[in-house]
Amino acid sequence: MSNTIDIYGAGLAGAEAAWQAARFGMKVRLFEMKPQKKTPAHTYDGFAELVCSNSLRSDCLSNAVGLLKEEMRRLGSIVMEAAHACRVPAGGALAVDRTGFSDYITNKLKSHPNIEIIGAEMKTGESENPLIIATGPLTSDPLARWITEEFGASTLNFFDAAAPIVDFSTVNMDKAFFASRYGKGDADYINCPMEKDEYLAFLTELLNARTAELHEFDSEAQKKPNVFEGCMPVEVMAARGEDTLRYGPLKPVGLPDPKTGKEYYAVVQLRRDDKDGNMYNMVGFQTHLAIPEQKRVFRMIPGLENAEFFRYGVMHRNTYLNSPGLLDEHYRVKDGRALWFAGQMTGVEGYIESAASGMLAGMNAAFTLRGEATPDFSDKTAIGSLGCYVSRGSNGRFDPMNVNFGIIAPLEKRVKGGKKAKNEALAARAFEIVDGIAAELASRE
Repeated sequence: MSNTIDIYGAGLAGAEAAWQAARFGMKVRLFEMKPQKKTPAHTYDGFAELVCSNSLRSDCLSNAVGLLKEEMRRLGSIVMEAAHACRVPAGGALAVDRTGFSDYITNKLKSHPNIEIIGAEMKTGESENPLIIATGPLTSDPLARWITEEFGASTLNFFDAAAPIVDFSTVNMDKAFFASRYGKGDADYINCPMEKDEYLAFLTELLNARTAELHEFDSEAQKKPNVFEGCMPVEVMAARGEDTLRYGPLKPVGLPDPKTGKEYYAVVQLRRDDKDGNMYNMVGFQTHLAIPEQKRVFRMIPGLENAEFFRYGVMHRNTYLNSPGLLDEHYRVKDGRALWFAGQMTGVEGYIESAASGMLAGMNAAFTLRGEATPDFSDKTAIGSLGCYVSRGSNGRFDPMNVNFGIIAPLEKRVKGGKKAKNEALAARAFEIVDGIAAELASRE
């Protein structure tokens, strides 16, 4: 079998897969259609572009995504290396300067002696070499058709949305203030407070605002746009009830004005999006509103009345494979051919989860070509549990899934001390497994 692996797509999953395969001695041909061609969700030319939020979510080890990130760090992830190198203040979350993050990974991959970058859009999965397809939820129509024709696999189509990014210099800090919820960490978030009458007026305009036209991806998806709960447009949340936003992204709890101690009816938060603090994204404000409506309605928020936007919110299609029955726990197709899928198209949801799938696919492809067994992460680790979920689904269903403790195998013994203590015990067990695998991997490099 060839010692060259082809990888389609240089997003988070493809970049991580390429790094891992090259790390273990494989020659990698990394195919990426940017900058010659971009999807509607992409604006930057670099690899591993963060198209939605710049947050990689919680760093706490009692949180499942925090556990996943630490596992990946211990296993030699290029995505985690880049994240820590490009970190920006975000309280208890890991957020990054998105352009610096992309540039870091792009430069690392382009300078690796085992990786060849090929600028091309791939339209079929016919390859002379073992192949990892990591083209993301906006996979181009020709390749999506090839996948459907090859496997007869149905896809899960729904729409995803990204939040606007605001120019910090245009935020009125006489009305807004810096603070982190409950005072945890540094005061890294801009908080725009709203009185009840301001909130209700904003809600009315938000609900009545005009939405943008959908891109012509396919007529059936346009007729029935399903929205992932974890990335729901703010206007969809608002339609669920008057207080839905106040119990969600506009929750005022733990955010008193540090100058006066006053608590507000609702609070809009903005999180830093770059290292220099010039850009802030509106937390929880993924949207499908038309651009003129975004400008009009979001400027009703106290502190944002003169806001200028570096980027307006956008909405785009996400496409997923029906992975159970198609992929194994290492993201390899079950029919035995040297073909792997990775990233959001497999049904993992989130930046880190996508990178984690790429890590496993890249390792598995490399060790398969070397004639060696892939380490068994099992469902006792966060990274392994995601692969197991993708290959099995849950109770006869398969929906896109963020990492969570519900898909990790339960502890053998009950732990006293509540949920936090249980999650910490699950993390400790996972680290025992991961540290053993990390030592084994080091001996194989």
